[in-house]
Amino acid sequence: MNKKYNFDERIERRGTRSVKWDETPEGVIPLWVADMDFAVAPAIQEAVRKRAEHPTFGYTVIEDDYYAAIISWFQRRHQWTIPREHILYTTGVVPGISCVIKALTMPGEKVLILSPDYNCFFSCIRNNGCEVSESILRFQNASASDSPKRFEVDYEDFERRCADEKTTVFLLCNPHNPTGRVWTREELQRMSDICRKHHVTIVSDEIHCELTMPGYTFCPMGTVDSQAIVLNSSSKSFNTAGLQIANIICADAELRRRIDRAININEVCDVNPFGPVALMAAYNESEDWIDELNEYILGNYQALCKFVEKEIPKWKVMPLEGTYLAWVDCSACLDSMDSEDREPAFPDVEAYCQHLLNEAKVWLNPGTMYGVESGKGFLRINMACPRSLMMEALERIKEVKTKSEK
Repeated sequence: MNKKYNFDERIERRGTRSVKWDETPEGVIPLWVADMDFAVAPAIQEAVRKRAEHPTFGYTVIEDDYYAAIISWFQRRHQWTIPREHILYTTGVVPGISCVIKALTMPGEKVLILSPDYNCFFSCIRNNGCEVSESILRFQNASASDSPKRFEVDYEDFERRCADEKTTVFLLCNPHNPTGRVWTREELQRMSDICRKHHVTIVSDEIHCELTMPGYTFCPMGTVDSQAIVLNSSSKSFNTAGLQIANIICADAELRRRIDRAININEVCDVNPFGPVALMAAYNESEDWIDELNEYILGNYQALCKFVEKEIPKWKVMPLEGTYLAWVDCSACLDSMDSEDREPAFPDVEAYCQHLLNEAKVWLNPGTMYGVESGKGFLRINMACPRSLMMEALERIKEVKTKSEK
């Protein structure tokens, strides 16, 4: 592939009111919150610049060209034909999830997730008065060369939880954050079959859908189960989260009416002038940018794996199929002290990540953010940054380890 975009460029983000950088202490490398340190695609910059040249920023109307961009993108990119009337817009995927849960559940009911899972799922569910039901993913570390090493659904437990009469919604993360799974069509079909059998509605967060590694194919849940409710946005893939735009795709007219009502009750029905033009520029003009980005993320992942294998061998990096988030087993650094290398032990992953923040000046997320039990012994690394910055962070971590061995 001919390189058209410079993902190696370090862009100074401090002083821009950035959550990632301006809420991180000076001198610390932030590899925590899931936004990217790359310049957005030129077409998006130009679209936002052009809109900003107009001197008013009043209330915004969503017009035909917005819907056309979404429909065209998903048809040509993912072979999913979305009727316009199925699309509801809102300010973000997380507010959208809250609206869908409000529309579909009664307080006290259960919402099923695959744990570890995106941390906002827990708050969205609990803030609507529902209970989180966690089906914990199993890591399949098969010895056979033709068997994939990856996190998989425990279908027996999954069906048992679906059969619980209090479970009314299954909230799926597709692709999966934080484990990096890109669910196959066969896996999605099996989830759908179980949910339909037990009258559980599927709600699929597909915000990472464009972030797939070469060799893996994203499958929209909407192409498997026409009754699934899907949430997506250009924001995560194209690094425009601050522009606040997302979509809810719902085929059922009555459910769509209830969700639309919840969007208005939650006051997330109005979007700003820049989100829609950014989405259109992303979907209409920036396809080559996302393809090149995915190649770069793969290079970062490969560099991370190579460095960890050699320099931080107590870490085990999990396979990556999608997202730009590395899920790392650091359990060997916990529990007990190794008297031979004199490396200090830590009682839990929170203490270990705090140690790396204090001593290495690198901010990582402890796995327990994504499930108290399922995230034990894991940490998450945001690799969506210039490779040199990621390698600097890894060198700092290595240096702290080296000092502890002296």
